[in-house]
Amino acid sequence: MVEHLSGRAIASRLGVSTHTVARALASAEPPVYRRDPVGSVVDPFVPEMTRLLRAVPTLKATVLAERVGFNGGVSTTVFRARVREIKAQLGVVDPADRLVFAPGEQVQCDLWLPKARVAATGMAHPVLTMLACWSRFLLAMMIPTRQCGDILAGMNLLLARLGGLPQRLLWDNEAGIVHDRRLIPQASAWAGGMGAAIKLAKPRDPETKGRVERANGYLDTSFEPARAFTTIDDCNAQLGEWLDTKANLRLMRATGARPVDLLDDERLGLTELPDPLPPARIETTVRLSRDYHIRLAGADYSVDPEMIGRMVTAHASLTRVVVTCDGLTVADHERCLRPHQTVTDPAHVAKAAVLRRRYQDAQRDARRPATTVVEQRDLASYDRLWQDMA
Repeated sequence: MVEHLSGRAIASRLGVSTHTVARALASAEPPVYRRDPVGSVVDPFVPEMTRLLRAVPTLKATVLAERVGFNGGVSTTVFRARVREIKAQLGVVDPADRLVFAPGEQVQCDLWLPKARVAATGMAHPVLTMLACWSRFLLAMMIPTRQCGDILAGMNLLLARLGGLPQRLLWDNEAGIVHDRRLIPQASAWAGGMGAAIKLAKPRDPETKGRVERANGYLDTSFEPARAFTTIDDCNAQLGEWLDTKANLRLMRATGARPVDLLDDERLGLTELPDPLPPARIETTVRLSRDYHIRLAGADYSVDPEMIGRMVTAHASLTRVVVTCDGLTVADHERCLRPHQTVTDPAHVAKAAVLRRRYQDAQRDARRPATTVVEQRDLASYDRLWQDMA
């Protein structure tokens, strides 16, 4: 409906000035509020930033801010965005190639660190994650510690669950596996026994193992929230159910299929695992002290006190601690996952009491003064002597 109103009537209805109405009627477009740009706090630094980035294209944003005198604060995000713009203008880009894998070619490995603590130990334990790159089939289990023996024991179990050995196992710079960009001796020995090739991701190259990193993020957002774990076994039970009913049954956009449906084809590219699997455990060899306990993986375990002073070797699997001496088992305990605890076998305490009493008796006998034996002459010899004198 068109209303023929005068400018004064429009101004009265809208509650504005007649001059405002006149300017609006004379304009070819609706009035829009415009404000002149005031710029950014980063603008004064742009020329020097450009000069430095042209000279050193790989300069980090934090170092660049220090060089140009930018004090950061709340504008750090703005500064980083301007650095990206300048690098793009200068042609300083880092393209990432799309990685394509064949079935059984690579399994990416990592440790995911959940925030929830296990009630039985009062600690947050790491979760070993392994992802088959072609099928996106995810395997995971909680392990007691980040030590090499626990990691390798977990890999033995997960590879057996996967059903074979891939061409490559990809790890980043995990301290339990790698030191100074090389496999530590225990990991190298395990790889030799397994016949596995362990590849190390390059530093500052997250795309190399991005698939398992995304799987870790999926665990962080979809598995852990609103869950509680009483023990490590409880966590692994919940984790196994979630993997079987949720994670490996979801449709993957990249493949257009579910990981569990591609698992059989993935296994065609795997090689058979050795039998038996190479040993994977935490191990230490020490001379047993007088208190007949040995420390391993953060806890103390009793040993047969008859082994005091001798060299003993302790082995910790994921569930048990066994101590041997010259091939003889001298202690066997369930592994204690709570740190700074002492696990003592009552039989060892009883034997220690017997040995202690035996030692004290020997010490008491050694301190007792020796009796002097005086030879006594036969009295009949005196009678014979008197007879001879007579």
